[in-house]
Amino acid sequence: MRTVEETVQARLILSLHRSVRLRVVLSYLPEDPLAVRMAFPAEFSLDDAEGQSAEDIVWVFARQLLSAGIELPAGVGDVHVRPSVGRRTVVELRAPEGTAMLQFDTADLRRFLWRSRLVVPEGEEHLHLDSDRALAQLLG
Repeated sequence: MRTVEETVQARLILSLHRSVRLRVVLSYLPEDPLAVRMAFPAEFSLDDAEGQSAEDIVWVFARQLLSAGIELPAGVGDVHVRPSVGRRTVVELRAPEGTAMLQFDTADLRRFLWRSRLVVPEGEEHLHLDSDRALAQLLG
C-alpha cells in the first residue's frame, strides 16, 4: 500500500486583517489508518525560535475529524476543524505555546481525503491496524 501525500497552500490567520500563506504537506500512511498528518515549515512554529531545528512541525490527528470538520464544526482538545466562508475550512491547532488558525481551500482537503480513502476506505481501518506494532511502540 502506498502513502498518500499532497502539498497544499493554506493561510495562517494572524489577525482579522492579516494572514500569511504557507505550504502544508498532508499525508496519510496506510500503516496508521486512523490518522492524518499535517506538516508545516519550522519557521511557523510557536516555540521559541532559539535552538529551533530546521525540521517541519507535524501534527497528527484523526482522519475522521478532518472529514467531519469539513461539513460541521468538530473537535475536542488540541485540534478543531470547521467550515468557513467561501468554500474554506479552518483547522485550529492548540498547544501550550498558543493557538494557530489555518484556512484551507476545502476542495484541497476533500481531494486529499478522497485519495486516502482509495488506499484505506472509511470503515475498513481496523483491517489495516497492526496491533503488535502498536503495542511495541506503546511499551517502547
